Amino acid sequence: MIVTVLLGLAAASLLGLGFVAQQHAAYTEPLGEMLHPRLLLDLIRKPLWLRGIAAMIFGQVLGALALQRADVARVEPLLATNLIFALAVAAVAYRERLGRREWLGAVLVSGGVAIFLLSGQPQGGGVPGSTSVVWVAILATLILAAVLVLVAVRAALPVKAMLLAAAAGTLYGIQDVLTRASLVTLERAGQGLTGLLTIWQPYTLLVVAVLGILLNQSAFDAAPLRVSLPATTAAEPVIGIVLGVAILGERLRVDPLALAGEVAGLIALVAGIVILGRSPFLAKSEQGTHRRPGRER
Repeated sequence: MIVTVLLGLAAASLLGLGFVAQQHAAYTEPLGEMLHPRLLLDLIRKPLWLRGIAAMIFGQVLGALALQRADVARVEPLLATNLIFALAVAAVAYRERLGRREWLGAVLVSGGVAIFLLSGQPQGGGVPGSTSVVWVAILATLILAAVLVLVAVRAALPVKAMLLAAAAGTLYGIQDVLTRASLVTLERAGQGLTGLLTIWQPYTLLVVAVLGILLNQSAFDAAPLRVSLPATTAAEPVIGIVLGVAILGERLRVDPLALAGEVAGLIALVAGIVILGRSPFLAKSEQGTHRRPGRER
């Protein structure tokens, strides 16, 4: 368990660092490139964005190692602490001390994670067959993400950023469940990578990962980090936990006291993410950043 926690926190730190770098690069891109593959083609030529992506990839690798050792419901809350690390990076970059708001948000996020894990004690679960009906939950969640994107298209920029970020977090939650499923299948198949090539989950994982990155960069393009990151960080653990229970059969304690603790933990986690997302440190990502000519805000 200790190793899993350390892997999860290390992954969250790299994810937070990567998100800060990505947003600084994406925010300078034209608004017309949102939701267009051209956005990624432009960003891939920016060293800062590439460093941010590299940090995120290493974070995802560590997250995958954590998911290999533990259930999704146990790992997701740990990954949600990435916003704390993003805040810390911003504070160091701007050489300012954290205020009461930041400490409150940090306590709520870390406390929410601890309360959820202690109350729910998630365990068990397995990977259903590739043709099992429970995988329809993935399709339902993809539809949810699509609806968020469709609503975002017609929304004002701040709302657009939040909805796109929530859609990205939804896809990241799917990605975490598919990662767990693929790794468990790899261990049990006894055929190495060959066994993975015969099931659909790894291919879906790649598509979902790319779409998640596009949505996330579009959210970063639309608004500063304080607007575009919290929704991603809140949606990913919620979706991941729900799908972990629905698809992988992971079990949480369901007695009244445990349920109260689980709900309280998730509420504290989401509230802390929202508070941290409104930190002035994250708002400073707007400063010193210049749009390309013709941008409208």
